[in-house]
Amino acid sequence: MQKWKTNSLKWILATGLAVTAVLPNLYASPASAATVNTTQGSIVAETVKKLPKVQVIATGGTMAGQSVDATSFTNYKAGTLLIEDMVKSLPNKDKIAEVSTYQFGNSGSSAYTMQQLYELSLKVDEALKTQDGVVVTTGTDTMEEIAYFLDLTVRSPKPVVITGSMRPWTVIGTDAPANLYNAIKLAASGKTKYFGTVLMLNDEFHAARDVTKSNSYRTDTFVTPEIGALGYIDGDVISVYRAPFRALKPATSWATPFDLTKISKSDLAKVEIAYSYQDAGAGAISGYVSTGAKGIVTAGTGAGGISKAMSEERKAAIEKGVIFVTTTRTGSGSNYSSGEGIIAGGNLNAAHARVMLLLSLSFSKDFETIKGWFETYGYGQIELNK
Repeated sequence: MQKWKTNSLKWILATGLAVTAVLPNLYASPASAATVNTTQGSIVAETVKKLPKVQVIATGGTMAGQSVDATSFTNYKAGTLLIEDMVKSLPNKDKIAEVSTYQFGNSGSSAYTMQQLYELSLKVDEALKTQDGVVVTTGTDTMEEIAYFLDLTVRSPKPVVITGSMRPWTVIGTDAPANLYNAIKLAASGKTKYFGTVLMLNDEFHAARDVTKSNSYRTDTFVTPEIGALGYIDGDVISVYRAPFRALKPATSWATPFDLTKISKSDLAKVEIAYSYQDAGAGAISGYVSTGAKGIVTAGTGAGGISKAMSEERKAAIEKGVIFVTTTRTGSGSNYSSGEGIIAGGNLNAAHARVMLLLSLSFSKDFETIKGWFETYGYGQIELNK
């Protein structure tokens, strides 16, 4: 009897220690689960990894382009191939994510209206109800604007990665498959949760608010002037070196005021960009106002200056209730010019400032409210607790 108790105690202690060793693994990660088997008095922990779910939402662009032949780098038809076929051809994707696809459209990026971007944003949020991350593929021509629109409107804090390519899928040396694979990898990693939308090409990723296209053909076209990329992807290593300001906010205040479920796509305001240059005429501003523009972004010289004719026409437009945002055409740097009816664009470029003003005017007509949104969500400055 005593011998049985002793052996039983040894077995309980042994198995108890084994269970204790297994328990931490049970809660180690939401992407893993553990099962316990007993064989001849021993407990074996088997960890079964659950892959994150990533949906690729495709809108076309060069990535989906069909070239005339295998060496036609610039002669191709964008938005031809289907995303389902492109994803199927990616090797080893089953090692990084459970990937699904949705064909939202198949056109060049410049072909999409703001109303269609409204629908795209809602689709992204719908997908994120069941997915761990979303990849949006699009053309690079207006990718930075599409990315910033999603950045300001998607409500879910889960990773959203926008990608494309500078060469069509069907030419030698194409960057398309690598960009798509790495975008899926980045979204699946969860490392950009609360970052908003990030843009990923050429093994690096950037904040949607800051990034811009800098070259018409080079594969390293996307840059973030002055500040630099958020991080890099080198094989299996994803390195994050900085974070957008919204990633530092508590989860309760992460989202912007621009909840598209609160408005219809017909409520999206008409906003234009007026480019200044030597002796620029007033026609651009007067023309935009006459066709219903509620806001105008000026891309000015130097620190945001505009010609005398444009300045006089701007004053007349402000008297009619049009709101202006000042930016610089230089490609980098900040703008601090503000006044009655005029909001400083900070270091937003003209294209990004237009997206910000368009959404702001779609949700409010009050100048001070819109100015406040620019000073918080628009400027993107980090405020550390003192």
